[in-house]
Amino acid sequence: MTGPRAFTKTYPSALASARAAAHHAWLTRHAGPLRQPAIRAVRQHLIDFDFIEGRHATAEDLPVLAAMLAQSHAAAWVSDLHRARLDTPHPLDGSGPHALADFLSPRLAALQGRRRTGHLPQATATAAERLLRSAATGSAAFYKDTNPRNILITASGRPVVVDVDDVTLAPFGYDLAKLIVTLAMTYGLLPTSAVTSALAAYNDTLRSHSHQLAGVPLVQLLAYADLHHVFTVPYLGRGGYRYPWPQVRPDLPLPTPEVSS
Repeated sequence: MTGPRAFTKTYPSALASARAAAHHAWLTRHAGPLRQPAIRAVRQHLIDFDFIEGRHATAEDLPVLAAMLAQSHAAAWVSDLHRARLDTPHPLDGSGPHALADFLSPRLAALQGRRRTGHLPQATATAAERLLRSAATGSAAFYKDTNPRNILITASGRPVVVDVDDVTLAPFGYDLAKLIVTLAMTYGLLPTSAVTSALAAYNDTLRSHSHQLAGVPLVQLLAYADLHHVFTVPYLGRGGYRYPWPQVRPDLPLPTPEVSS
């Protein structure tokens, strides 16, 4: 009689698999609402996970996923990340040399790569760098590349997240913006009500965890979404990304700035 199935993922090195396992352990300890497949064994450049039966996320799952992300981000902030700085790697407790990468370093390096490959005009890259630097001054959440293929919706309707290879620090709302961008690039234009409802669910959940978590303004969420487009554009036509973000970006009214007299 055989036991439950396992899923084995191959990593480029033993260091990469050890880092993924450290990310998994940190998320399990500090971001409990983020359900993950259990690790059965770490074997050099391989990790054996519990096999999860489920479908990939769709646009209809956005409100539930937004609340799950907020619960996970808030839990991690209360438990550990209130001490973190977005511009500094954050050590992972009990994980030896491993740390959550800071928000800036990997993304500035990615911008340079996009410029070299011709995917980014200089003006776009300059604007993206300015936004990255301004975003690196607030409270720290985490980013784990939340896209439809990294979420499995089980038969019970509960989401399970996979792929913890490249968890980094990030501002609140940044991972929600990634989910919105990748859902739209995969399935097409999202209803504006879906985006605003998802943001409301995210912000309400944050505030319910701590009065110090004020929520993410819509204009900030869309700015983060445009940043994700900069990093995701080379993958258009691959991995299920069929729609360019400029074609499916929600046309949402933004708050009018107050003008002092």
